[in-house]
Amino acid sequence: MSGRSLSTMDRIHRASRVLPTKHPFLWFITAVNLVILLIPTAVIFVASFEGGSTVSFPPDSLSLYWYSQIPYQTEFIDAFVRSIQVATISTLVGIPVGTLASYGMIKYDIRWRNPLQIYLLLPFMIPLVVSGIIFTTIFGQLQIYGETWTIGLALTIINLPFMLWSVNSRVNAIDKETENAAKNLGAEELQTFVYVTFPKLLPGIITGALIMFTLGLNEFVVSLLITTRDTVTLPVMLYTAIRSDISPLIAAIASIYILIAIVAVLAVDKVASLEDFLKS
Repeated sequence: MSGRSLSTMDRIHRASRVLPTKHPFLWFITAVNLVILLIPTAVIFVASFEGGSTVSFPPDSLSLYWYSQIPYQTEFIDAFVRSIQVATISTLVGIPVGTLASYGMIKYDIRWRNPLQIYLLLPFMIPLVVSGIIFTTIFGQLQIYGETWTIGLALTIINLPFMLWSVNSRVNAIDKETENAAKNLGAEELQTFVYVTFPKLLPGIITGALIMFTLGLNEFVVSLLITTRDTVTLPVMLYTAIRSDISPLIAAIASIYILIAIVAVLAVDKVASLEDFLKS
């Protein structure tokens, strides 16, 4: 296949494969990044066991008291439920849109395919704060600002590339002869997709859905700009809380939230290897 006939997404995939991932310097950079990411998490987790009323590291005394208070924090629980709601909306919208868009752009000879793929990947290139300002302006003009479903829609747009990438890797792995064999046996286009193609796409769809849900659950920058007091999500509420007081309760809630995110990532890795996804 000539370079001119390659899709934009295919070119990105090929470029990523030639990176020297086993180079010692890259391993060093990865280790440094991991340490930088893990230190704040470790500090918050340890501080959440503080027995007093003020966060200190290391804790003056160890206690589970603040964890026992979490079930009584109705505002934080409501915010967590809203986070799940917007993440679910984002995922449910992203599954059909991402699946059909990825499959259609590879399967069919669509005019302006490369520009369309670049357009769908724009959320990777646009800073989240800029996306948040754009959503704030549009939703305000349409008088739908601060609605739960509009927050979910915004998260769909910024996280859709992950679904596209995940499904695209499965589409490229499909054996065209299998689809042709089904058609030769009398299967129609829709039947071929449902009974032959879709089962092969399912691992990529599940992986993309779990990634979109995890990112939607943890999204902060865009949510900060498009939520209101009645639709605030947990990351935004945690940020608001620490601006006035950093208590062990906040550290405990943040620790639970981090553990939920870790479980979601492990679920992604269980369904489909993250290493295979990153290499796809």
